[in-house]
Amino acid sequence: MQNVLEINDLNFDDQVLASDRPFLLELGARWCAPCRAMAPLLTRLADEHQAALRVGTLDVEDSPGVANRLGVRGVPTVLVFANGQELKRQLGAVDAKKLRALAGV
Repeated sequence: MQNVLEINDLNFDDQVLASDRPFLLELGARWCAPCRAMAPLLTRLADEHQAALRVGTLDVEDSPGVANRLGVRGVPTVLVFANGQELKRQLGAVDAKKLRALAGV
C-alpha cells in the first residue's frame, strides 16, 4: 500500500484539498470488514494510476474531525476531490469497476 496515503485530521487539507491531482479518499475503520475488503482495490487503483490520481485512506475513529467536517455518516465512504472540492461521494463498499468509475480512470 505504498501508493495509498494515510490521511488524518492533521494532513487532510495539505494532502487532499491541496493535491495537484484528483484525490480518491476512502473513509473507513479497522473493524469494518467491507473497508478491509476494499483495501486491495485501492492499492491496485493507486498503483495503476499514480500519475493521474492520488489515493488515500482515513480511519474515522482515529481522525473523527475530517469525518465530521465532511458529514460522513457511515463506512466505507469513498469521496473524490479535485481542486479542493468534493466531486463525488459513494456510501458503501464498491467493486473495482465502480471504484475506477468514481475515480474517472
